[in-house]
Amino acid sequence: MMCAEELGAYGLRSLGIGERLLPRSDITLCDQVVLIGSGMIWNVYFGVLALAAGFFLATLLALGKAATSAWIRKPADWFVFLFRGSPLFIQFFLAYEAFVRLPDSIGVGLFGAEGADLGWLTRAYAGALVVLFFNTSAYAGEIFYGALRSVPKGDLEAADAYGLTGFTRFRRIVWPTMLRLAWPAYTNEAIFLFHATTLVFFSGFPAWRQQGDALYYASYFADKTFNPFIPYPIVALYFIVLTLIVISLFSAAGRRLNRHLPSSERPRRPRAIGQLIR
Repeated sequence: MMCAEELGAYGLRSLGIGERLLPRSDITLCDQVVLIGSGMIWNVYFGVLALAAGFFLATLLALGKAATSAWIRKPADWFVFLFRGSPLFIQFFLAYEAFVRLPDSIGVGLFGAEGADLGWLTRAYAGALVVLFFNTSAYAGEIFYGALRSVPKGDLEAADAYGLTGFTRFRRIVWPTMLRLAWPAYTNEAIFLFHATTLVFFSGFPAWRQQGDALYYASYFADKTFNPFIPYPIVALYFIVLTLIVISLFSAAGRRLNRHLPSSERPRRPRAIGQLIR
């Protein structure tokens, strides 16, 4: 088959579209590039959704850690400590066991003898996403909290002078300044999150109908060809391209956040290749 034909047959296989059976013999380079690229759809899915949802929870956690009330501050502190202090790999396994056992015992009391139908939580597309969401929220929450404490007092005094209080003060002064200060570190967290999606393959969450991520297909080809030096570098190249895209998007967002500053005070635009090497 030509690469174009393989793209049509396997390009969306990870979503259940196209050929059902994987190639078992005469595996070509095109087979590996197309199928591993198809699996990258799931890695992007995990990263984008966890990052988008985690951004808002991280903001709430930062505000919670900065709260004066211990009833708000302590839960936020312990949440961040729990997910930052334990390995992500262990979190996947503990979450899988919890999603397998707890819904049945809880559901019996709430939904009758048959329990609750929460088996979807044991699938990678849902359960693993929940773990990544909580994990990145904890790390980003600590980043935002540090930036929140670094908001210049002059900005707060200026807000008070203009009579800005409450949510208006937070939305127009505190939150934009916090994001501007936290954005470089948050960019690194976004990159690490996309890289961490490869751990889903090693976790207890099973792929649904052999529709796995990039590492799932790379492992399959390594077993079939007895040559891991082709599929795994392909995965690495895909993630390098993905990292460059993330850096470009976050750099554009960073320039947007700093558009009000004089050109001499704006952070120097990072070169994507240089930031990737660092």
